[in-house]
Amino acid sequence: MKLLAINVSQPRTVPIGGQPVATGIFKESVTGPVMVRMLGLAGDGQADLENHGGIHKAVYAYPFEHYAHWSQELKREDFSFGQFGENLTVEGLLEDQVYIGDVLRIGDVLLEVTQPRVPCFKLAHKMGMPGFPKLFAKSGRTGFYLRVLAEGEITAGDEIERVKTDPHGLSVHALMDVMHFDRNNIAVMEKAVSIPALTPSWREELKERLAAIRPDFSQNDNAGTPKS
Repeated sequence: MKLLAINVSQPRTVPIGGQPVATGIFKESVTGPVMVRMLGLAGDGQADLENHGGIHKAVYAYPFEHYAHWSQELKREDFSFGQFGENLTVEGLLEDQVYIGDVLRIGDVLLEVTQPRVPCFKLAHKMGMPGFPKLFAKSGRTGFYLRVLAEGEITAGDEIERVKTDPHGLSVHALMDVMHFDRNNIAVMEKAVSIPALTPSWREELKERLAAIRPDFSQNDNAGTPKS
């Protein structure tokens, strides 16, 4: 497993649908060591702090393996690192093999997997395809967000070590599926809300859904222990 590229950007305002919209999706690769703090990478910023960034979504990683898929699917060869708005372009970490709560080490930095990425209209604008977010989500090739457990410097080319995992847990792919497609899968939802690393907003949504489906489900059941 390897870190192929580090991509950052500051928010900029672009016209989308005839309106000015601030976005930080236009990531560009940087060389040399980059400091990783609890709220993200040095030199990086998010415009929409409600849906991006913060402690639980400080860093976004995307598997490089998907670049070939999208190149073939979309018949395009104009991709560069950061194409999908990711901070870290990684190799060897696919969504069906990465689990919520996995801890990754890059240099001295420790990162914890918290949730899949949900695409929005800004990704559609970046790709020049209004329908791309729906295609992106349904493909399961979403990448994943990371919480920073230990700060430090990382450099493109660093090896990635998985120091904690639960192969019997819930994969990034499975969580995306139950959140947006297989929405009534009680067993998977119950497993999800029991995972301490899960983003609190997703935990609350899944608990509310469980309570609506199962009258005997208490919102205090399987609550996990979210980390600050």
